[in-house]
Amino acid sequence: MNEPVKTKIKDSILEVTIDRPKANAIDAKTSIILGEIFSNFRDDPNIKVAIITGAGEKFFSAGWDLKAVNEGEEADAYYGEGGFGGLQELPNLNKPVIAAVNGIACGGGFEIMISADIIVASEDSTFALPEINVGVIADAATIKLRRRIPYHVAVEFLMTGRWMDTKEAKHWGLINEVVEKKDVLKRAWEIATKISKGPNLIYSSIKEVLRETENEKELPSFKILRSLESVKKVYGSHDLKEGASSFVKKTDPKWQDK
Repeated sequence: MNEPVKTKIKDSILEVTIDRPKANAIDAKTSIILGEIFSNFRDDPNIKVAIITGAGEKFFSAGWDLKAVNEGEEADAYYGEGGFGGLQELPNLNKPVIAAVNGIACGGGFEIMISADIIVASEDSTFALPEINVGVIADAATIKLRRRIPYHVAVEFLMTGRWMDTKEAKHWGLINEVVEKKDVLKRAWEIATKISKGPNLIYSSIKEVLRETENEKELPSFKILRSLESVKKVYGSHDLKEGASSFVKKTDPKWQDK
């Protein structure tokens, strides 16, 4: 049988493809696999950036596999480390993840998308949280979406189950870029390549600071920032000295991630 998730690694970049025709829906088995993949990504110092996308031309992911639920899979089944889709609740993921959205991203697929740090979408992509129509809460989106877009827009989107196109998603800042379908993965790789060549110690501290100060007021956030080990590591790093030296010499820095 074909594996439901395909991966490849090139130049310290991990590409993860959800491959479950026809809609790349995710059952518990697939979710556990995704959790293992992203946990390994988090813990492997040789992999710096991840891209997640969907196989085929129509779906990024339709999210939760309701057919599996209808056939007996428990709604509260174990979905692996990181929760549903491997990204929702994965602790200490201090590396950048790029979503290359190549079509429909709805339900849990939408939730995986907004768990990424950077989102590139094809011009024909569409988004929805249709859980309201099947009598279940879009749990991860209910937590995350109001932190991504204005509150009233998020609530209306959650409560109506309506569809959103890329024009509206870009308007609200939900996605970073809209490109032609043929260029989605290419553009994601361009961004990943640029990031992979940068100072990875900084990326780690950026993600940790963002996460740990998300619900804090501005001034207390500075105290939290200064207490984080990733930030302390940056200020005592070889790369900071290299960056300062390269700036003075007007040369390109050679990052060593230490």
